[in-house]
Amino acid sequence: MSDQPPITILADQAAYAEAVQLAVDAAAAYYADGTSPLDDDAYDRLVRGIAAYEEAHPGDVLPASPTGKVAGGAVTGDVPHIVPMLSLDNVFGAEQLAEWAASLERRLGRPVAKWSVEPKLDGLAVAARYRHGRLVQLITRGDGTAGEDVSHAIGPIDGLPARLAEPVTVELRGEVMMTTEQFEAACARRRAHDGTTFANPRSAAAGWLRTRERPYVCELTFFGYGALPLPPDESTELAAWLREAPHSEIMRWVARQGAQTTAATPVAGIVADDLEQVQARVEQIAAARAGLSFGIDGIVVKCDLAADQAQAGFSSRAPRWAVAYKLPPTEKITKLLAVEWNTGRTGVIAPRAVLEPVELDGSVVGYATLHNAADITRRGLMLGDSVVVYKAGDVIPRVEAPVVHLRTGEERPIEFPKVCPVCGDAIDTSQERWRCVRGRACRAIASILYAAGRDQLDIEGLAENRIQQMLDAGLITDFADLFSLTREQLLDLERMGEVSTDNLLAALERAKTRPLSRVFCALGVRGTGRSMSRRIARHFGTMDAVRAADAEAMQQVEGIGPEKAPVVVAELAELSDLIDKLVKAGVNMTEPGVTPAPPGAPAAPPGAPPGASTGASTDGLPLAGMSVVVTGSMTGPLESLTRTEMNELIERAGGRASSSVSAKTSLLVAGEKAGSKRTKAESLGVRIATPEEFAALVAPHL
Repeated sequence: MSDQPPITILADQAAYAEAVQLAVDAAAAYYADGTSPLDDDAYDRLVRGIAAYEEAHPGDVLPASPTGKVAGGAVTGDVPHIVPMLSLDNVFGAEQLAEWAASLERRLGRPVAKWSVEPKLDGLAVAARYRHGRLVQLITRGDGTAGEDVSHAIGPIDGLPARLAEPVTVELRGEVMMTTEQFEAACARRRAHDGTTFANPRSAAAGWLRTRERPYVCELTFFGYGALPLPPDESTELAAWLREAPHSEIMRWVARQGAQTTAATPVAGIVADDLEQVQARVEQIAAARAGLSFGIDGIVVKCDLAADQAQAGFSSRAPRWAVAYKLPPTEKITKLLAVEWNTGRTGVIAPRAVLEPVELDGSVVGYATLHNAADITRRGLMLGDSVVVYKAGDVIPRVEAPVVHLRTGEERPIEFPKVCPVCGDAIDTSQERWRCVRGRACRAIASILYAAGRDQLDIEGLAENRIQQMLDAGLITDFADLFSLTREQLLDLERMGEVSTDNLLAALERAKTRPLSRVFCALGVRGTGRSMSRRIARHFGTMDAVRAADAEAMQQVEGIGPEKAPVVVAELAELSDLIDKLVKAGVNMTEPGVTPAPPGAPAAPPGAPPGASTGASTDGLPLAGMSVVVTGSMTGPLESLTRTEMNELIERAGGRASSSVSAKTSLLVAGEKAGSKRTKAESLGVRIATPEEFAALVAPHL
C-alpha cells in the first residue's frame, strides 16, 4: 500500500479555479442526493491537487475552496449540532500512520495510553436523538455545525431502534448505509418503478434517506460509532459518564441499548496498547474487507481515553486525536466503450464489457464481467454510459450499474447477438444464460483441453494442435472418444511417432483410473467446478447414483441450492451419451473411500463433513469434521502438490476443503507468502499449521 496517494496536478490558476468549482459541485451533488460526476477516488485526488496548489500559491486561494471544510463546504443544514460532526484527516500507509501518531504524542507530551481501531464505514453520517429512550429526530452531518432533518426516514432502518433499552436522553452517532443485499433489492425495486438503477450502495442510501415521496420501500442499515449527552439531560450521571468514559466502553454501552455496532462483524473495533498492534489490526480489517456485506473505505484510529482526546483537541475541520487510514478504492467510474460476446467451452455465450482503462484496487482494468444478456437488461446499460466498476479483493471486475445522471443523450443500445459468435449457428435463449445450440461441439477443442487438464483427467502429451488433428481426421468428437483411439489411428497422424503414440496411450490408460470427482469435473457441468465436483462425488459415491439423483436429491449436496440443482440435473441428462461412452471405455466411475448411501437415505445436516450423508464414515480420520483452508506456497512433503491435489488430500483425511477463511474455519495450512488469509485467520483465532505440520497430521493419506 503506497504512502503517497496520487493527486490531480493543476498547472495554473485557471486549472485551479476550474478544479475548485468541480470539487464544490461534486460535493454538493454527493451530499445532496448521493449523485456526483466523480467517484470517491477521483474526488479525493482532485482535492489533494487543490491543496497542493494552494500550498504552493497561498495568494491564489479561493474562498470557495473545499480544503479545510467539512463536506468540502458544499452543504449546509438547519438543525445545529450540539457538538460539531467533523471530518477526519487521512493517512495512506503504515509510514504516514506512524508519523501522525508521533505528532499526536508530541502534542500530548507522552505516549497515547490506549488506541481504538475500528472500520471506517462507507455510508452517510447521522445523529439520532433519543428522548427518554424514544427516537425523535434524525439529522445528517451537513456542514459539520448543522445538518438536515431527515426524521421522515425514521422507521425502516435496521440497527437503529425506535426505543433504547433504557429510558435515556442521548444522541447516538453513526453511519446509515445499504448492505449488499439491501442494495440489490433497492435496485430491483427502482428498476420495476422507472427502469433505472442506483449507482452504488452509498449513493442509494444517501438519496433514499433524503427522499420524502417514496413510491416504493428500500431498507437501510445503521452502525453506531459514538454517543454523547443531549440537552437538557447534560448534568445527569449518564451524561458525565459519556464525557469521561473510554470510547471502547461507550461502544459497548451503545450495543447494550439495542443499536447496531460493528462488534458482531469480522471487523469489530478493538483496543490496542501500541502502534504495532494498531497496524496489525489495520491489516486484518483490510484483509476482511472483500468478504463484508457492507462497504468500508478505511480504518479509523483514535485515542480510546477521553482524557487523551480532550488534551489533543480539534482543528477547524477534524479532531487531532483521530485519523482515517484510507484503503485503495474498490469501485471507480469509467466509460463502457463496447460489449464483446464470447462462446465458452460448454457453449454458453457470455458478454464482456470493454472499458476505458481505469486504475482499480492496484491494477489497471480494461474489461469487466457482465454475466449475461438478462443482466445487461436488468441494469439498463447502454454503450457510452458512465458505469461503476467494482472489484473486491481478488474478484474479477464487474460492471455494477450505469451512472444515469451522467448520461448525455449520445448513449446507444447494446446489440445482442443473433447467432453464435463462434460458429454462426442458432442461439438457445430459453434460459438467462444463452447458449449455442451446438453446445460443447461449438468449442470442442476447448472442452477437450479442459477435460484433459491436470486438475481433471491429467492426460499428459495431449496438446491443442494434436486435438485439432484428431477432430479434422474425424477420430474424435468429444473427450470420451480419446479412450477408443487405436495405436494405428494415432500413428497415421502427421508427426506422430511410435514413442509419442505409446506415451499418449499410456497416459490415456492412467486417466481411466482417476477418481469420480475428477471425471465429473472433466464433464464441465455448468454450475460446478473442482470443489463442487468433489462434493458431488463424495456425496453420491458412484456415477450411477449421481445420474439417478433428481433435483431434490441434488440439493442435499452442500452448496447446491434450489436454483442450481435443476440445472445440474438437466445438464447431466444432456451429457448422458458422453457418460455412456466413458463407461463403455472403462473409465472409473466411483469415488475411493466412499460408500454409497442406500436409496432414500436422509441428507447430512448443514456443515457435516464430506461423506456424512452417503454412509462414508469419517470417524477416526485426522481431519474429521474440520473445514480446512490452504494458502501460500507449499513446502516439504507437500511441495509438488497442486491446490486441487491438496484439496483432495484434505477430503481423503475426512475434512472439507474451503477457499476462504471464516469463523467456521477449523485449520489454515499456511505456506510461504500466505498473505491476507493468514492475517484473517490470526484475527479470528483460527488454528494455523505449516505445510510440514499438516503433512505429519495427514501422513497416512498422502
